[in-house]
Amino acid sequence: MGTILEELAAFAAERTANAKRRRPLFSLRADAEQMPKGDFPFTAALSGTQLAFICECKKASPSKGLIAPDFPYLQIAKEYEAAGADCISVLTEPSRFLGDDRYLSEIAAAVSLPCLRKDFTVDPYMIYEAKLLGASAVLLICALLDKSRLSEYHKIAESVGLSVLVEAHDESEAETAAEIGAKIIGVNNRNLKDFSVDTGRVGALRCCVPAGTLFVAESGMQSAADIRRVQEAGADAVLIGEALMRAPDKAAMLRQLKGLDG
Repeated sequence: MGTILEELAAFAAERTANAKRRRPLFSLRADAEQMPKGDFPFTAALSGTQLAFICECKKASPSKGLIAPDFPYLQIAKEYEAAGADCISVLTEPSRFLGDDRYLSEIAAAVSLPCLRKDFTVDPYMIYEAKLLGASAVLLICALLDKSRLSEYHKIAESVGLSVLVEAHDESEAETAAEIGAKIIGVNNRNLKDFSVDTGRVGALRCCVPAGTLFVAESGMQSAADIRRVQEAGADAVLIGEALMRAPDKAAMLRQLKGLDG
C-alpha cells in the first residue's frame, strides 16, 4: 500500500490525463503563454520587512478529514483579505482535500491578493492550468519530483509569470530546492508520507536555505507562540490552514496569530 503522498500524486496524474483528453496541452499552453506575465505579486508579498501570512482556504485534509462542512470559500477569502492576509492559498486537490479548480478561479477574481494554487503538481499541464485559473503562484513538492523535473517545472512556471513555492521536508530536499535556484523555499512541518507533524522541522532546516531566498514555514502552527518560534528561526512567511479554517471568527484568529489581540 502506498503512502498518502503517492496516492495523491497518482490521482493528480489521472486527473491531468483526463484533462488532456478534454483539452490538449498545446492549446492550454498557448493560452497561458498569451496572458500577461505580470510582476510576480506573490513573491513581492513575501518580500516585505514584516512576517507575511499566507492564509489557506481548505475544506478537508487527509489527516483531519472534513474541516469545514460549510465552506463559503469566497466569504472566507474576503475575510482573510479584510483581516490583513498577504496571500491566499487555495486547495484545488479534489480527492482528499475536497478542493476544486473553480474555488481558485473565483477567489482570484474576487480578491486583490495573490493566490497560490495548492495542489500536487506532477505535470507541466497543471502549471499552465494554474495560470489560466488566475493563480499568482504554484506549489512544487520536492518529494514528488526528481531534480531534473523540479528544475524544468520551476522554469516553466516562471516563464508564464508564476512564482514558485518549492516545498522541502528534509535537508536533502532543501538543498535540492536551493540548487535549482528556488527563490521561495517552504519547509513543511507535516510529513506528507504519513501526515504526522514535527513543529521543529522549520528551525532544523533553516540553515539549508540560502541567504536571500524567501523562507516559508508551513503547517502545524496553532498559536502566536508557534508563529514567534518560526519567525525567530528566520521565516519570512507562514502558511496557515487548519487553525484559521476551524476558527469561527477568522479575522480575530489572524489577529491573535499576529500577536495583535492584546
